[in-house]
Amino acid sequence: MNSTNFNPHQISIKNNCFFGLPHSIENAKIVFLSVPWDATVSYGEGTAEGPEAILDASYQLDWYDFDLPHAWEKGYATIPIDKTIKAKSNAKRMMAKTVIDHLESGNDLDDKAIAKDLAMVNKGSIDLNEWVYNQCLNYLSQGKSIALIGGDHSVPFGYIKALTEHHQQFSILHIDAHADLRNAYEGFTYSHASIMYNVMQLPNIDKLVQVGIRDLCQEEMNKIRSDNRIILFDDWQLKNHLYEGISWQKQCQNIISNLSEKVYISFDIDGLNQAFCPSTGTPVAGGLDFNQAIYLIQILVKSRKKIIGFDLCEVSPSSNKEDQWDGNIGARLLYKLTNLMYLSSHQN
Repeated sequence: MNSTNFNPHQISIKNNCFFGLPHSIENAKIVFLSVPWDATVSYGEGTAEGPEAILDASYQLDWYDFDLPHAWEKGYATIPIDKTIKAKSNAKRMMAKTVIDHLESGNDLDDKAIAKDLAMVNKGSIDLNEWVYNQCLNYLSQGKSIALIGGDHSVPFGYIKALTEHHQQFSILHIDAHADLRNAYEGFTYSHASIMYNVMQLPNIDKLVQVGIRDLCQEEMNKIRSDNRIILFDDWQLKNHLYEGISWQKQCQNIISNLSEKVYISFDIDGLNQAFCPSTGTPVAGGLDFNQAIYLIQILVKSRKKIIGFDLCEVSPSSNKEDQWDGNIGARLLYKLTNLMYLSSHQN
């Protein structure tokens, strides 16, 4: 990729790189790693198409950023999307659907009829986690930051595991409609609904601060109440405080006060109001406004905390090719998160 002919004032060249940026992986400060996987989704399908939808939409963004005006020259590079990951996801998805259909018909999880398919899906998820872990460990060892693009929300486990080997202590800021604290949901050990349950088994994570949650089960609420590392700012609480005159600024400061100096952001796009992600797999009424979410992360950066990594998951393109709002929002969110991560590491 040649950056000498790159003109930030013209349209993007469709070069298979997010935002059409021309930087090489070797010289990059931040790399985009796509994980097109959604084997265990429990409702709507399509998040495995998320990285390509975001990539396609990213070409039409302008590069100027109000927080980081010359963001385009900071060194962001794209690791080519590995299409074999999506092929493996599709194969495991067919097996997962057999398991889910069996359970939704009122049958038991331990029935022999689904034992083989369940084992195969779980093995596939373990392999996927190992692939993500090795990819991330490689780039972290080179001193690069990583922006991970899902796929369903199960995919960042390997990334967070790799980060625990590079940082002695950090917090997770989790923006989502769901708590994702179920233990092996539907029998899938690494379900998208179990990502935070699994992450909290890892070392070096001192806090899990959950924002925008509005759909969870009793098992998850019990987990939140029994683990003092987990702090919940549910969507009802946040909205009620706004209605009662507590500003979003004060609420953001309160949220951020619970985070340690190093922060990993796990952003499920369904944490936003459905108007911003109408095709996501498990939409829930309510949620954050786009600008509310960005403001929260801007305040985090202004508080001098360092973003050590992030994932953006559950973007699912519409089946209507003329309506690519989800990819558009995903691309804008990805660019903003990347710029704010860079800024958090380069403050005076």
